[in-house]
Amino acid sequence: MRLGVLDIGSNTVHLLLVDAYPGARPVPYASHKRPLSLVRYLNEYGAITEEGQNELISFISEAAEFARSHQVEDFMAFCTSAIRESSNGHAVLERVKNDTGVTLMELSGEEEAGMTFYAVRRWFGWSSESILNLDMGGGSLELALGTDEFPQVAFSVPLGAGRLTREWLPNDLPGIKEVRELRNYVRDVLTDPTTELRQYGKPTLATATSKTFRSLARITGAAPSTEGPYVKRVLHRDALKIWTNRLTAMSWAERSELPGVSEIRAPQLLAGAIVAHEAMSALKLKTVRICPWALREGLMLRRFDHVMFDSTTPLSSSVGVGEVALGSAIPQTAATQH
Repeated sequence: MRLGVLDIGSNTVHLLLVDAYPGARPVPYASHKRPLSLVRYLNEYGAITEEGQNELISFISEAAEFARSHQVEDFMAFCTSAIRESSNGHAVLERVKNDTGVTLMELSGEEEAGMTFYAVRRWFGWSSESILNLDMGGGSLELALGTDEFPQVAFSVPLGAGRLTREWLPNDLPGIKEVRELRNYVRDVLTDPTTELRQYGKPTLATATSKTFRSLARITGAAPSTEGPYVKRVLHRDALKIWTNRLTAMSWAERSELPGVSEIRAPQLLAGAIVAHEAMSALKLKTVRICPWALREGLMLRRFDHVMFDSTTPLSSSVGVGEVALGSAIPQTAATQH
């Protein structure tokens, strides 16, 4: 079957089409995306502006037509903190549904952590035993740990690279005081969740997901994306510390010239580096393995499992646009959202 997955993130909006059948890995078929930083369209009250809503609706309409033109049999769409935490998020979701016919799932931080962990487990397998995963988006950081398909414990904290850049480092070439204050804030927010996670002992494998972690690994020496997803990529804390200092002295334009760093993400890279380094330090992780699968793949894999192995569920008729039956697709965990 062909599945379309529409991901409304904080920095990009992305439709991925994949083909799969029982027992096979999902194979990407086509992709359609656009840089769209919704956080840049927030007004002083934390609401997504009319302009931002129009941009979002324009892309979702394009994505729905793209999916139809490529004979997609099943379609799901989701959004994370960019809409979840906006003051008019509910109204935006209603407008999207009315204007495009697409229903966006609004994922909680707990669901983000759980489904991302599920993707990581699928990628590395059971031989990894206990996994600790860090996932950084534009609005939040998720930390999850467990030995099963879904985490035993997970946290979602407001330490997204886009959010912190907007609130703490809004200007190009930030001052030393601004960087120090952000670092202290990050340490404070991480104290409780990392203390609890350390009580579970050292994980067999520490991993990291998201574009921010991939970019940080790339600038510190990991293989480029052109070498494919199966190349082992590792982010070293010592190298990250050095590069965090370098990024502090670099302009946004200079950062955008680094390998693996896009223009839209360049301003956020320093905040992302600070969060990554502080999280790894607090958790006493010298390295993390970069996993190419994350939230989008987790939802996709779970959807395939739910549809293909449930003989009572037709492939394309029982679940409408944007619906994924969250109650059954995402099992309950001991996750906590902060």
